[in-house]
Formats: sequence, structure tokens, C-alpha cells
Amino acid sequence: MARRFELLVFDWDGTLMDSAAHIASALQAAFRDLALAVPSTEAARHVIGLGLKDAMMYLNPELDRQRYEEVADRYRVHFLAGDQDIGLFPAVADGICALNQEGFLMAVATGKSRRGLDRSLVATGLAPYFHTSRCADECFPKPHPEMLHTIMETLGVAPERTLMIGDTTHDLQMAQNAGVAAVAVSYGAHLPGDLEGMNPLVCVNSFEQLMQWLKQNG
Repeated sequence: MARRFELLVFDWDGTLMDSAAHIASALQAAFRDLALAVPSTEAARHVIGLGLKDAMMYLNPELDRQRYEEVADRYRVHFLAGDQDIGLFPAVADGICALNQEGFLMAVATGKSRRGLDRSLVATGLAPYFHTSRCADECFPKPHPEMLHTIMETLGVAPERTLMIGDTTHDLQMAQNAGVAAVAVSYGAHLPGDLEGMNPLVCVNSFEQLMQWLKQNG
């Protein structure tokens, strides 16, 4: 039977890398450093994957835009202080290798910077398995569809043959905006109910479950 999807596009933080809690903590610490109102953990997790402008407008709508980079700079300090302790979710390393061996094209669409993603790809050993990637400092940020459009154009794959896999409503909205099917993973940044409200093909609760779903439906 012909395979439904040719290209799998993964979000990074909260989908492959178990980093959502660390990102939220680093964001809160950045606001605390600058004597700004510290966002709740729920709010900090909500903005994971968004661009800086959209994240700041959500977390502190009254903040002067000229201070956005101050927050970003302090965030980077706190994130990098614990970056080396963040690992992949269980089964991700073996699963990505297996998907590569099965012949899927694979890509990453992430809110990380290019420098941050490249560092993570090398540190985790996953770099050889991805055919291309797009980052927030190279394209319009999620949920704008440019990341997916660029990835599909680069690899020559049509939207109906592409699957987006992510842990946030921003990932799922980006997929909708690009005319691409999506699978949600519920073990990352956003709550299952919010993800299911975006009508993904399925919402899985582990990478192992994702692999099983792809085996049957991919």
C-alpha cells in the first residue's frame, strides 16, 4: 500500500527535546531579573514556539517594545546555563533513526534560533537524519506558514504529502495555515484539550505512540 506521507516535519522543543519546563523557567527568570511581573508557568509554556514579539505581547502587553531584547538577552543567559542538562524524550533517538531508515524525508520547523537548533542537533546526534530545517530567525514565526512552505519547496513535497508533528497550538495552526495535516503530541508545552481543539489527525501521549500511529497511518 502506498505511503500517505512522504515528509515528516517535527517541532523541536517539547516534541523531540524535553525542554518545555526549562524554557518556561528561563523566561520567568528573565522577567524576574528585570523587575518585571513574572508570568505564570502556564503563560510561559503557552508562548513556547512563538516569535519574540508575539511572546512578549502575550506575556506583558504593556511592556515597551524597546525592552523586548533585554528580556531575550536575560532569557538566553538562563536557558544556556542549563541547556546541557536537557535531553530528548524517551524513544526519540531510536525513533528518528528508524523513520530515516524507513525512507521518510524529515525536517524541523522550530521557534529556536539557527544557532540554537544547530547546537542541539549536534549535541543529540540527530543532525544526520534531517534533510532540512527552518528556524524563527530565518522565517516568519509560527503560526505563519512560511516555515512549512519553505521546507516543502526545498524538498519538493506537496502539502497533501506532508505531516506536521508538534506539541503546541502554534504548530497546529501553522499546519492549518499551510494546508498540511498535523499530529499533536500531548507530553510537551500545551494541554491536550487545547491541542485537540485544533482538530489534529490524532493526539498522542508519547513518542512511542507516535511511532505506532505512523506505522499504521503514515
